Amino acid sequence: MLSSLPRACLGVLIAGFAAGTAAAQDAPPDAAHAPPAPAVITGITENDLYAPDNRDRHYTDGVRFGWMSADDDVPAWARSLADDLPLLDPGASHRIGWTLAQSMFTPQNKAAAAPVLNDRPYAAWLYGGLKLQTESASRLDTVELDLGVVGPDALGRQAQNDVHQLIGASAANGWPNQIKNEPGIDLLAERLWRIPLTTPTDDGLGADVVPNAVGSLGNVFTYGGGGFMVRFGNALQADFGPPRISPSVPGSDSFHPTDGFGWYLFAGTEGRAVLRNITLDGNTFESSQSVRKRPLVADLEGGLATFYRNVRVAYTLTARSKEFYGQDGYDYFGSAELSIGF
Repeated sequence: MLSSLPRACLGVLIAGFAAGTAAAQDAPPDAAHAPPAPAVITGITENDLYAPDNRDRHYTDGVRFGWMSADDDVPAWARSLADDLPLLDPGASHRIGWTLAQSMFTPQNKAAAAPVLNDRPYAAWLYGGLKLQTESASRLDTVELDLGVVGPDALGRQAQNDVHQLIGASAANGWPNQIKNEPGIDLLAERLWRIPLTTPTDDGLGADVVPNAVGSLGNVFTYGGGGFMVRFGNALQADFGPPRISPSVPGSDSFHPTDGFGWYLFAGTEGRAVLRNITLDGNTFESSQSVRKRPLVADLEGGLATFYRNVRVAYTLTARSKEFYGQDGYDYFGSAELSIGF
């Protein structure tokens, strides 16, 4: 089923976005009158260890730390730049943030010291990012510039094997075959809409749908796509979905505090048309190990987000369709996220 999901997602979403945009424009004001979003620090860890089908392969680990400013607490140059960017809303609340992250990719056979030619290459992507964001009651826009490196300088071997040594697992022996060092630059843009599906009950329970459109341009990832998330709970106005490490179904680093305990369940999907993925295609300017990537990739996800005042904790389980030809099945990984407002 997942093998046909990427095409199905892209076809359905083309029709859905026009309706979603119109519905978002007509959406009522924020009924919950959420307080302004504070400054937030966020930590995310993603690993196939957090999924039921722990196969320890392909996208095997990711970590991301970030900070996002409070609403409209941005320097003058950032506000001026955001107002000049056509993807951001000058009439909405403005934020600025940064991120530091690392993603690691390996073949399934990590005991082999020789290159595993029929599986995903070893690769790591270490980067820092600067993001500008605007939020209204029904729309969240983000533009992010990521700068970093792939290859040995991304420290994938050290990060994976040091953790494996700590937990008593076998070392991955093929890191000397990873793709070579190359500076990376990506420009990422995301737009999310929040569309109510029900009127909240007296205890705040309701449902909504959060469509998204995403795009990335760079020598590490170049893709475009879209998807949606359906949510049910009593804290829907707190955010636009929990954040994850891109490429993924997007969410929001920032959130609005709750009066007490809040929660929602969510399920979503995203389809992406992929033109460039350096972790599959190999280096841009010199020869390295590579595999033939699939041009369409889809994610299915579900999870739970919880809130208590200025704290958010979320878990997401993601199933990702095959990313390259010859791949043996699809991949599962989990995401655990903690955000604290201050």
